Amino acid sequence: MTIIISLCILLLVSYLFDLSASKTKIPSVILLLLLGWIVKEITTFFVIKLPDLSSTLPILGTLGLILIVLEGSLELELNKSKIGLIKKSTLGSFLPLIVMAFTLAYLFYYYTEFDFKTCLSNAIPFCVISSAIAIPSVRNLRQSHKEFVIYESSLSDIFGVIFFNFVAFNTSFGVNTFGYFCLEILIIIIISFVATILLSFLLNKIDHHIKFVPIILLIILIYEISKIFHLPALLFIMVFGLSIGNLDELKNYRWAHQFRLDLLNKEVQKFKELIIEATFLIRALFFLLFGYLIKTSEIINPDSILWALVIVGIALVLRFLQLKISGIPIFPLLFVAPRGLITILLFLSIAPESQIHLVNKSLIIQVILLTAIIMMLGIMLTTIKRKKSIQETRKALLQQQENDL
Repeated sequence: MTIIISLCILLLVSYLFDLSASKTKIPSVILLLLLGWIVKEITTFFVIKLPDLSSTLPILGTLGLILIVLEGSLELELNKSKIGLIKKSTLGSFLPLIVMAFTLAYLFYYYTEFDFKTCLSNAIPFCVISSAIAIPSVRNLRQSHKEFVIYESSLSDIFGVIFFNFVAFNTSFGVNTFGYFCLEILIIIIISFVATILLSFLLNKIDHHIKFVPIILLIILIYEISKIFHLPALLFIMVFGLSIGNLDELKNYRWAHQFRLDLLNKEVQKFKELIIEATFLIRALFFLLFGYLIKTSEIINPDSILWALVIVGIALVLRFLQLKISGIPIFPLLFVAPRGLITILLFLSIAPESQIHLVNKSLIIQVILLTAIIMMLGIMLTTIKRKKSIQETRKALLQQQENDL
């Protein structure tokens, strides 16, 4: 009973964090981690014994990843007007990821005795922009910025996981390896389209009062089975979300009429609302639990702080160059490159024998906190500047009106 009451209170507080984020500009993830850490300190102080919850973290992380990418892809529009944005966000999520991964891998290789492949697998988790943190943090930015972040962070998650699996699960790299990798991509694309059609059909045809839970369970099942065969399963999640979220684009095709698109759109809207609610719940639980598992010594570890600053510095420099080359406004998007859920999940996926001593829990926590704080300060400063600019414009207009009179 005590655990249930505590969970309800913590989740309600998490909801307040989410509500206040738009006004305070403080990313809810920072407050969630802090709240989880405070709960840990309280349980330690009062000698309250709880079961080991560390094994629950990857499960919540996987569910959160599926729901976050699905939620993000349901939000995106696919039409001719978005082609330029899609190109920029795709390049923006892929090229900095690759460049940063190899740069960090070289630094790890130079300062350790591990081989380059091992160093690369340890570097990749730091190169992925977290959609779990980025998407909720840009709700109040202008629509073009918001869309760019949703596309970029979702694609960064997908590219990061695919790249990590490619490096971690292959012992050698040659023509056969790359050929098999391309085959995996082709297989998951075929699976994605077939599964999307079947799931859309079920969404349209199920008349039972419980219809969304089976769909979600099937999505998770397909994702997990794909992972067993080392297929890029996140690609399926994104294709499914983009497909059912853009059904209006199919109205001109006669074959699509059998899906009764008007009715299906209503069901998709209900499905989307359920996904948003579920995403909030799982994301809050994940970061609360991660905060609970953090030790104070890991946050203030002086041995890893220099590396954390180097990693964040490289990320900001590459992001600045990427935005400049793409012709995208620098502020506030320069600061919206947080690390989070994917970084944690990929770090936990590294085999114990492949972990290098430089990459530890302290470094992961410090990089996540630093990028979240930088994002918070960047959005705050941009908001203040925008308000000041609006006020100055109003004053200038009023002055002009007075002069005219």
